[in-house]
Amino acid sequence: MRLSASGLVCVRGGRRVFQDLSFAIGQGLALQVTGPNGAGKSSLLRLVAGLVHPAQGRLVLDGGNPELTIGEQTHYLGHQDALKPSLSVRENLAFWANFLGGTGAKIKVDAALATVGIEELGGLPALYLSAGQRRRLSLARLIAIPRPIWLLDEPSSALDAAAQRMLADLMRTHLAGGGLILAATHGPLGLEGAQELKLGETK
Repeated sequence: MRLSASGLVCVRGGRRVFQDLSFAIGQGLALQVTGPNGAGKSSLLRLVAGLVHPAQGRLVLDGGNPELTIGEQTHYLGHQDALKPSLSVRENLAFWANFLGGTGAKIKVDAALATVGIEELGGLPALYLSAGQRRRLSLARLIAIPRPIWLLDEPSSALDAAAQRMLADLMRTHLAGGGLILAATHGPLGLEGAQELKLGETK
């Protein structure tokens, strides 16, 4: 599997966020997207996820499922943790598992909650979660329903040191299974050999 971009131009709110952007990343590899605020890191992830359309350029996934769009083969983890506060931790994750097309959701949900270390909170309404626990629940979505491309926007936000190590382990496992990761971050991912794409250097 190989994800490649050539000549991408992104325009949002009438402003050209980036232009002539090209990259390529193969399976089992991570691409760390860096740059100052406003350089287009989040916009690039949203573009790959299919939430923003490029003004110009091409994005191609070789070796993926030809019957699905690139966005349908990604997990996008943004700044906001998309949770319903009145639903329990388990119900929130089960909703996403079913929405994303999973089968055997209960088994996958319970296993995912255990992997991120919040299985004991399964019956607690999401309203009562701390910021770090909310982030762990969002990370559980990545493993409840397998998808080959992970798009992570500041994934370590609100995570303590132990949770950051857990996140690094999750990413290594995903890459070892042939997955791809694009991560927008201001700090190191904790992944050896991660490639880097710097945005905004010429501005």
